[in-house]
Amino acid sequence: MTSTTIPATTDLSDDYPDLVRHADSLFRDYGGRIGFCGPVATLKVPDDNSKVREAVESPGGGRVLVVDGGGALNYALFGGNLGKLAEKNGWAGVVVYGCVRDTAELAECAIGVKALAAHPKRSDKRGLGETDVAVSFAGVTIAPGEWLYADADGIVVSSEKLG
Repeated sequence: MTSTTIPATTDLSDDYPDLVRHADSLFRDYGGRIGFCGPVATLKVPDDNSKVREAVESPGGGRVLVVDGGGALNYALFGGNLGKLAEKNGWAGVVVYGCVRDTAELAECAIGVKALAAHPKRSDKRGLGETDVAVSFAGVTIAPGEWLYADADGIVVSSEKLG
Protein backbone atom coordinates (compact mmCIF):
# COMPACT_ATOMS: atom_id res chain seq x y z
CA MET A 1 0.00 0.00 0.00
CA THR A 2 1.17 3.51 -0.63
CA SER A 3 0.71 6.53 1.53
CA THR A 4 -1.97 7.79 -0.90
CA THR A 5 -4.18 4.71 -0.50
CA ILE A 6 -4.25 4.39 3.25
CA PRO A 7 -6.41 6.45 5.59
CA ALA A 8 -4.54 9.29 7.30
CA THR A 9 -3.95 8.70 10.98
CA THR A 10 -5.35 12.16 11.70
CA ASP A 11 -8.60 11.30 9.90
CA LEU A 12 -8.85 7.97 11.71
CA SER A 13 -8.24 9.73 15.01
CA ASP A 14 -11.02 12.26 14.26
CA ASP A 15 -13.48 9.83 12.68
CA TYR A 16 -13.09 6.91 15.09
CA PRO A 17 -12.12 8.43 18.48
CA ASP A 18 -13.58 5.49 20.40
CA LEU A 19 -11.95 2.83 18.19
CA VAL A 20 -8.33 3.96 17.81
CA ARG A 21 -5.49 3.88 20.28
CA HIS A 22 -2.55 6.23 19.73
CA ALA A 23 1.08 5.25 20.15
CA ASP A 24 3.27 7.84 21.81
CA SER A 25 5.29 9.93 19.34
CA LEU A 26 8.60 8.12 19.76
CA PHE A 27 9.20 6.75 16.27
CA ARG A 28 11.20 7.92 13.27
CA ASP A 29 10.60 6.86 9.67
CA TYR A 30 13.28 4.77 7.93
CA GLY A 31 11.51 2.91 5.11
CA GLY A 32 10.83 3.96 1.55
CA ARG A 33 7.14 4.38 2.38
CA ILE A 34 6.03 6.73 5.10
CA GLY A 35 2.38 5.67 5.14
CA PHE A 36 1.44 2.02 5.61
CA CYS A 37 -1.20 -0.11 7.26
CA GLY A 38 -2.31 -3.68 7.70
CA PRO A 39 -3.20 -6.41 10.14
CA VAL A 40 -0.56 -6.95 12.80
CA ALA A 41 1.85 -9.82 13.44
CA THR A 42 3.82 -9.42 16.68
CA LEU A 43 7.17 -10.44 18.09
CA LYS A 44 8.66 -9.92 21.53
CA VAL A 45 12.41 -10.34 21.29
CA PRO A 46 15.34 -9.75 23.59
CA ASP A 47 18.66 -8.70 22.03
CA ASP A 48 18.14 -11.27 19.26
CA ASN A 49 16.63 -10.76 15.80
CA SER A 50 16.37 -14.43 14.77
CA LYS A 51 12.57 -14.37 15.03
CA VAL A 52 12.47 -11.13 13.03
CA ARG A 53 14.30 -12.83 10.16
CA GLU A 54 11.98 -15.86 10.37
CA ALA A 55 8.95 -13.57 10.17
CA VAL A 56 10.06 -11.55 7.14
CA GLU A 57 11.17 -14.72 5.34
CA SER A 58 7.53 -15.82 5.43
CA PRO A 59 4.70 -14.37 3.31
CA GLY A 60 3.62 -11.01 4.71
CA GLY A 61 0.28 -10.75 2.92
CA GLY A 62 0.16 -7.00 3.50
CA ARG A 63 0.64 -7.34 7.25
CA VAL A 64 2.63 -5.08 9.57
CA LEU A 65 5.29 -6.71 11.73
CA VAL A 66 5.42 -5.16 15.20
CA VAL A 67 8.66 -5.94 17.03
CA ASP A 68 8.94 -5.28 20.76
CA GLY A 69 12.67 -5.03 21.37
CA GLY A 70 12.21 -3.58 24.82
CA GLY A 71 13.17 -0.11 23.62
CA ALA A 72 16.86 -1.07 23.55
CA LEU A 73 19.08 1.56 21.97
CA ASN A 74 22.40 -0.31 21.94
CA TYR A 75 21.91 -2.66 18.94
CA ALA A 76 19.72 -2.99 15.85
CA LEU A 77 16.97 -5.58 15.36
CA PHE A 78 16.19 -4.78 11.71
CA GLY A 79 18.37 -3.73 8.79
CA GLY A 80 18.75 -3.53 5.04
CA ASN A 81 18.83 -7.27 4.29
CA LEU A 82 15.71 -7.88 6.35
CA GLY A 83 14.05 -4.85 4.75
CA LYS A 84 14.63 -6.35 1.31
CA LEU A 85 13.20 -9.69 2.47
CA ALA A 86 10.15 -7.96 3.96
CA GLU A 87 9.55 -6.09 0.71
CA LYS A 88 10.03 -9.22 -1.42
CA ASN A 89 7.64 -11.23 0.76
CA GLY A 90 4.80 -8.70 0.80
CA TRP A 91 5.01 -7.07 4.22
CA ALA A 92 3.42 -3.61 4.35
CA GLY A 93 5.69 -2.37 7.10
CA VAL A 94 7.67 -2.98 10.26
CA VAL A 95 7.48 -1.12 13.57
CA VAL A 96 10.47 -1.69 15.85
CA TYR A 97 10.44 -0.68 19.49
CA GLY A 98 14.21 -0.55 19.31
CA CYS A 99 16.79 0.28 16.65
CA VAL A 100 17.38 -0.36 12.97
CA ARG A 101 20.55 -0.14 10.89
CA ASP A 102 21.49 0.19 7.21
CA THR A 103 19.24 3.23 7.02
CA ALA A 104 20.20 4.11 3.43
CA GLU A 105 19.20 0.59 2.33
CA LEU A 106 15.94 0.74 4.29
CA ALA A 107 15.06 4.02 2.59
CA GLU A 108 15.23 2.18 -0.75
CA CYS A 109 12.77 -0.53 0.34
CA ALA A 110 9.13 -0.13 -0.70
CA ILE A 111 7.84 -0.78 2.80
CA GLY A 112 7.24 1.36 5.86
CA VAL A 113 9.75 1.13 8.70
CA LYS A 114 9.37 2.96 11.98
CA ALA A 115 11.84 2.62 14.83
CA LEU A 116 13.15 4.56 17.80
CA ALA A 117 16.62 5.19 16.37
CA ALA A 118 19.45 3.79 14.30
CA HIS A 119 22.47 1.91 15.65
CA PRO A 120 25.26 0.20 13.70
CA LYS A 121 25.66 -2.84 15.96
CA ARG A 122 23.74 -5.97 15.00
CA SER A 123 21.84 -8.03 17.53
CA ASP A 124 22.64 -11.54 18.68
CA LYS A 125 21.26 -14.56 16.85
CA ARG A 126 20.29 -17.28 19.33
CA GLY A 127 16.72 -18.07 18.22
CA LEU A 128 15.14 -16.34 21.21
CA GLY A 129 11.81 -14.55 21.28
CA GLU A 130 8.05 -14.97 21.33
CA THR A 131 5.70 -14.78 18.35
CA ASP A 132 2.03 -13.77 18.19
CA VAL A 133 1.84 -12.30 21.69
CA ALA A 134 0.37 -9.00 22.80
CA VAL A 135 3.08 -6.35 23.14
CA SER A 136 2.95 -3.09 25.10
CA PHE A 137 5.11 -0.04 24.47
CA ALA A 138 4.74 3.66 23.62
CA GLY A 139 1.55 3.83 25.68
CA VAL A 140 -0.33 1.24 23.64
CA THR A 141 -0.94 -2.52 23.73
CA ILE A 142 -0.99 -4.22 20.33
CA ALA A 143 -2.34 -7.73 19.79
CA PRO A 144 -1.86 -10.01 16.78
CA GLY A 145 -4.57 -9.48 14.18
CA GLU A 146 -5.35 -5.89 15.15
CA TRP A 147 -4.93 -3.17 12.52
CA LEU A 148 -2.06 -0.69 12.58
CA TYR A 149 -2.05 2.54 10.58
CA ALA A 150 1.10 4.64 10.32
CA ASP A 151 2.11 7.80 8.51
CA ALA A 152 4.16 10.94 9.09
CA ASP A 153 1.80 11.98 11.89
CA GLY A 154 2.17 8.81 13.95
CA ILE A 155 0.73 5.40 14.66
CA VAL A 156 -2.82 4.40 15.54
CA VAL A 157 -4.11 0.91 16.30
CA SER A 158 -7.61 -0.53 16.15
CA SER A 159 -9.12 -3.91 16.89
CA GLU A 160 -10.81 -3.75 13.48
CA LYS A 161 -10.11 -2.48 9.98
CA LEU A 162 -11.08 1.17 9.60
CA GLY A 163 -11.58 3.62 6.73
